[in-house]
Amino acid sequence: MGKMINKPLVLTYLYLFIYILLSSGVILYNKWVLSPKYFNFPFPITLTMIHMGFSGAVAFLLIRVFKVVAPVKMTFEIYATCVVPISAFFASSLWFGNTAYLHISVAFIQMLKALMPVATFITAVMCGTDKLRCDVFSNMLVVSIGVVISSYGEIHFNIVGTAYQVTGIFAEALRLVLTQVLLQKKGLTLNPITSLYYIAPCSFVFLFVPWYLLEMQEMEVSQIQFNFWIFFSNAICALALNFSIFLVIGRTGAVTMRVAGVLKDWILIALSSVIFPESTITGLNIIGYAIALCGVVMYNYIKIKDVRASQTQPDSIPERITKEWKLEKKSSDPFLPSKGSDNNGGRNGGNSPTADPTVDEEAPLVPTSRFYYAGRTQFKQPF
Repeated sequence: MGKMINKPLVLTYLYLFIYILLSSGVILYNKWVLSPKYFNFPFPITLTMIHMGFSGAVAFLLIRVFKVVAPVKMTFEIYATCVVPISAFFASSLWFGNTAYLHISVAFIQMLKALMPVATFITAVMCGTDKLRCDVFSNMLVVSIGVVISSYGEIHFNIVGTAYQVTGIFAEALRLVLTQVLLQKKGLTLNPITSLYYIAPCSFVFLFVPWYLLEMQEMEVSQIQFNFWIFFSNAICALALNFSIFLVIGRTGAVTMRVAGVLKDWILIALSSVIFPESTITGLNIIGYAIALCGVVMYNYIKIKDVRASQTQPDSIPERITKEWKLEKKSSDPFLPSKGSDNNGGRNGGNSPTADPTVDEEAPLVPTSRFYYAGRTQFKQPF
């Protein structure tokens, strides 16, 4: 008996390891490609367009050619009013985030990403999807103070790179809130493949205009080398990261993803200081980031408590059983659009409508906890 291995548990830890490995690898790979000190391809819009073009092409093949999943019934009205603005902010967040690699270190970027819950909370309050609460607001102050201390301790502080990264964080927060407000209110559920299928081509188009104005002529003049295998492998890593997040969420849940995200950030900070010697970390950096993480942990605790409270509403036992049965029945085919609203007993909970701010910014196409049940149903058996 002692020699028996818990296979599901081993698979869960394997998926977590793959997620942390891919997420860290994509960030370090992007930094290496974009940095003038290494591969020297200082064109973040071009790199982002390569990712979007490749991801859109793979999604098209999986849906239209190999028919791995069925496409969602998308009307022109939903596409114009929902997918287009979401794609615009998605493209902007990736563009600004990649541009930050040209100016500031990977370690400092990870410290600035602690502002993600702050940006999401502010955006949700402004859009009316969340209420201004004293307990959450105090946590946001702790996070902000920690980031300010960390920034003050940054030796190679660059205002341009910091502005790009913070702008990218707020663009991603807007995308998360818009996804919840626009798509979910219409009962539309997208998995990573259908998300790439609809969002990646639209994001590519949005990026084309700034690319034409800002980078195209400079690329023609500078005679930059274009190594096919470098960019092909980079795009594959970014695509694989999207799918690894879905697998991890399917086998675990939001809490584990939050813990794994914190662990990934610490690993990235340590690795970046070794791989990129110019990425110097000071004691004040660490103190500030630790303070910010305390605020993030308390924020996550409050949100988890809200979700649990919303799940334990005083419903009768038959009502609760009916809700759970409907949810399991709906998750049996996760690739079809949901016909229910947010009040159907989903895991988001009626009192916690905001989108999950802990999604990995390098592959943020799995925006909310509405995929958790779908993931458990779809990926129950190992590949």
